[in-house]
Amino acid sequence: MHKTICTFLLVFFSLQLHAQELNCRVQINSQKIQGTSRQIFTNMRMVIYEFMNNTRWTNDVYSPEERIECNVIINLTSQVGANGYKGTFTVKSSRPIYKTSYNASILKLVDSDIRFEYTENETLEFNEHNHTSNLISLLSFYAYTIIGMDYDTFSPLSGEPYFLKAQKIINNAQSDPKASGWKPYEGTFNRYWMVENLLHSDFKPLRNAMYTYHREGLDVLTEQAEAGRDEITAALYNVKTSADRKQGAYLLKLFFDAKADEITKVYSDGFITNKNELAEMLKQIDPANTNKWESMLQNQGTR
Repeated sequence: MHKTICTFLLVFFSLQLHAQELNCRVQINSQKIQGTSRQIFTNMRMVIYEFMNNTRWTNDVYSPEERIECNVIINLTSQVGANGYKGTFTVKSSRPIYKTSYNASILKLVDSDIRFEYTENETLEFNEHNHTSNLISLLSFYAYTIIGMDYDTFSPLSGEPYFLKAQKIINNAQSDPKASGWKPYEGTFNRYWMVENLLHSDFKPLRNAMYTYHREGLDVLTEQAEAGRDEITAALYNVKTSADRKQGAYLLKLFFDAKADEITKVYSDGFITNKNELAEMLKQIDPANTNKWESMLQNQGTR
């Protein structure tokens, strides 16, 4: 009995020490695919789930509660041949905020240029030196992007090694004539431009803003509301610095797609003396959300 308990504890603590980086939920929408057994999509979901959650993406040690919360929703729109599929990826990730039950959105995007082949019961294994399949490259690319963006919120620019891994996946995938979304001329908002922005010096102010916004802003907001809000304001002016250099870039779109609702709430719930100026600045750099920036002014707050 004693030996059994010791064995259980050994396995338990081993799992604790070697928990992987991602806690990724996977959903496959295959209603538009007709004439194919539903079992293949059940199998596809399980294989992708295991790949995302069981691959060791970094050399760092994560405890189970530190795993990054993320979602991958694959919406299949058509089948090409026996094993080919077209569709979209919806990718989301979030980060817990200190001393709250709130998870802040970090990444929220729809990749509408997805093509891959999948054979039932095939094994997915990541090889950083080669593009072995478009499905593996897609999943690995987003795994490293999610991890890199998460690191940037905890320490300034610390996501760099993982963005470089994502860039290597892009370079390898460009050799595949059937794959799309990996090349600069295939669109303004694609995987190539995402990593180009993340690694470009023009966007270091925005990436530094990710740290200030989360670690020095949201993480202290419950205990030091005014100080936290001031740091978030400073972060948004850093985002403006990047916007002034590259207006309309993909990384700006990604930032506001993830953050617009949250920013609106932060300022609607609290008082700042320069809220009008801030709203005008946000309208300038993110006109797509003008209605949200104007709504911040409806509740000016009180001291």
